[in-house]
Parts: sequence; structure tokens; C-alpha cells
Amino acid sequence: MGPRITVVGIGADGWAGVPAAVRDRVLAADVLLGGSRHLALVPPTDAVREPWPSPLLTGLDELLARHTGTVVALASGDPLVSGIGTTLIRRLGAAAVEVIPAVSSVALARARMGWSDEECDTVTLVGRDHAALRRYLTRGRKLIVLTSTGASVAPIARMLVDEGFAESRVAILGDLGGDETRRDSSARELVDATGPDLSLLCIECAGSAGYSTVPGLPDDVFDHDGQISKRPIRVAAVCALAPRPGELLWDVGAGAGSVGIEWARTDPRCRAIAIEKDPVRADRIERNAAALGVPTVRVVRGGAPEALTGLDVPDAIFVGGGGSRAGVLESCWASLRPGGRLVVHAVTLETEAVLVRWFTEHGGELGRISVEQAAPIGTFTGWQSIRPVVQWVVVKGEK
Repeated sequence: MGPRITVVGIGADGWAGVPAAVRDRVLAADVLLGGSRHLALVPPTDAVREPWPSPLLTGLDELLARHTGTVVALASGDPLVSGIGTTLIRRLGAAAVEVIPAVSSVALARARMGWSDEECDTVTLVGRDHAALRRYLTRGRKLIVLTSTGASVAPIARMLVDEGFAESRVAILGDLGGDETRRDSSARELVDATGPDLSLLCIECAGSAGYSTVPGLPDDVFDHDGQISKRPIRVAAVCALAPRPGELLWDVGAGAGSVGIEWARTDPRCRAIAIEKDPVRADRIERNAAALGVPTVRVVRGGAPEALTGLDVPDAIFVGGGGSRAGVLESCWASLRPGGRLVVHAVTLETEAVLVRWFTEHGGELGRISVEQAAPIGTFTGWQSIRPVVQWVVVKGEK
């Protein structure tokens, strides 16, 4: 059985730039789907033409169920670069979707800038929170930033200025592959600028050093009320959780959200859900996540174990608070997928006793982390201990 839908990419040069064989397939379709701009490019045919619903994800399934026969969807450039092709494959599966790409705007941007694929990163802000860009801001980095409209230029430039990257060089490339335009400037000079609707930004980051994506951000970059895993303890937690691209973490009793945020910063595909019952702290987690470039960290307001019901199955769980509460570890263990990792920290004797019992039953590694840091003692300097933490690390199904 062939694909349910064919997705055809159209470049900025429009219908004339579509290869003849691909044009024939579009003209022979029973149904044409796409944005109004793309649908208007195709010469008149007998096909049913229907624009994408708005909002897209809410109405997409009903739209697809309504049509049979030969269905062709029209898209910009490469439909798998922040495009509808990715969405359709997630909905229907790869076997049901055929993608015929045009040259992507990203490839054209690299060519115009003279940047190799290996030396730059592509960041999509299409339909996404601009705060996600913060994760990528480090000195010397080259970024190709995909945006929804030219109105995105000013807020992105203001973000660069606010984050210490005012001297970054920014190229606004418009209508790539068509009647191209280009404007080169510094971020500082673009805080009130706009670009063409079909544009992207090429940024050479200059100025601030930015933050590493390796776990271990300074404590003071997080807004917190003292309920935070201190830097060396947090490093031990995230490393034990062992994040891998695309995996999901539950951060239970999240406090300031530092562990979930550090997890999410390791790779753009890592996801995190922070579970926090205190509403003030829950709001603080959202602000911290946005400020540190991972606004996709989801905050669930509620206490464990009740708030864990109905969440997506996690690959790893961190319990930083509430491990001695009845039902918390039981719910976490039952929810964790086979081969998933559970890391629990204890700072009280009561929680420590619970971890000893679980360690005896399920195995894993049980250790005690004690850290001392230099601190003032009057006019002198001495060692000050951070409260020791007992850490239990276990892989489900390992014993």
C-alpha cells in the first residue's frame, strides 16, 4: 500500500521552480492541502483545495479523515525542516507520508553565509517560544534562526542585547531562492527592526560567554527561595539520571526546577516535567526555564503521588523532595518504563531509612555525598559543609 499523503516542497521561486515530474503529480491530485499562499501557486485543476486548519494540531486529524484519493500537501522548501512534513509523519507514521523536498531555506542560508553545516546550528522558533533561543547563546557560535514572520527580528535582537550579545552580527535573509534581500547589522541596531515575512536570521554570537549546556550552572542563575539542589549535588543527580536525546524526565518535588532544567539543557530534544505542589515555586520554575532557554519544561502543579497520574511515561525520574511520603516511590517505580532510571535524594533520616529499604529490595547504588566549600570565618576562611545527601540510583529491571 502506497503513502496516504505526498508532501511537496515549493521554493521561493514558486511553481516554476517545481520539477516537471513533480508538477504533474500535483496537478493530478484529487485533494490539495496547504497554506493559502501555496494553494494559489498551483494552476486551476479539478482537485478539492483546502487550507490548513487554525489552530493546526486541533483540526488536523479531522481534516485528514475527511479526504480520500490522491492527497498532496504543499509546503515551503524542505517540509522536514520545521515544516508540515514532520507533523504529518508524527501523526500518520513514516510509511504513510512521502516527502518531495525543495532546497531548504537553511541550505540556502548556509550557502549565502559561506557556513558549513558542521560549524553552525539551526534553531527553529516557528510557532515556539522565543526564549528557546537562550539555550544556544554562547560566544563564537553561529546560528541559523527560523522565524514565523519578519516581526520576530526586533524581539530576538532585544533578547540578544539583554543577554549580553549586543555586538553579535545578524544577517536578515529574505525570500531565499526568489527575489532575495539581505540586511547585515549588529543586534544592537535591530531592536526596532522588521524583516520580510519569508525571512530567517543568521547570527554570529559575540559578547557574553553564555552558559554551558553541561550540568552545573551556578546556583545564582536560578531564582529560588533556598529550595534548590546545590550545584555539586545537582551535577551528581543529572549525571546519574544520564539524559539521552529525546528522553523524558519527571522532576518530582522540583523546588526551583534546577534538575529538570539542567536535564532539558543537555539536548534540545530532552523533555522534562516538573511536579511541584507549591504554587509560588511552580511559577518560579516556569520563569527559570524560560530564562535559561528551555521554556518547554512543563510544570505540573500538585503533590506526588496524586499529581503523577496521567503523565507521559518517563525514561528517568528524580525525586528531590517527598521521597518518604506514602506512595511517592511506589508510584514513581510503577510509572517508570523498563530500563528507566530512578534517582532519589534524601537529606533526612526518615527518607534515608526509606531508601535503605528500597535499596535492599531493588538493588542499584546507594551513596552519601558530602561537599565542603570555602567560606568566610570572621576575617579568615574555612571549610563549610553543604548538608550531606544520600543518593540512591537504580535502573528498573536491572536486579
